Amino acid sequence: MTDILLILGDTQLMSLFTAAAFIIIGLFAAIFLDNIIKKIIGIAFIEEGANLFIVALSYKSGGVVPIFLPGMNADWFAANAAYPLPQALVLTSIVIGASTLAVMLALSMVLYRKYGTLSTSEILGDKKSKTLAEKEAGGSDE
Repeated sequence: MTDILLILGDTQLMSLFTAAAFIIIGLFAAIFLDNIIKKIIGIAFIEEGANLFIVALSYKSGGVVPIFLPGMNADWFAANAAYPLPQALVLTSIVIGASTLAVMLALSMVLYRKYGTLSTSEILGDKKSKTLAEKEAGGSDE
């Protein structure tokens, strides 16, 4: 029981597990779900999982904000400051991801107006979905 508590108490490890869960859920949604909006949400999950992964890798236990203030010892600051590059990369990724998400949602609106559905199989003209729709409608001669 104490081993589980030690694992749960490790912030970095739990963040890595959460990032992996986001990525796996997002991959499932992007690959296996038929609705375009659900696929877009899955892609957003993948992106946020990747961002969390980068932040979790850059986590430094007991680290300080990487701003050198007057009166700080330079050697202590160099040893204890968090690395700022991953934070800057994730911030940039969030901004790019938000704009990409907006474009994907706008394209899904255009697809809905054109085809009247958000089903990828119907938009792409998948033969299986057409035959299933015909069977449900009673148009099959079997």
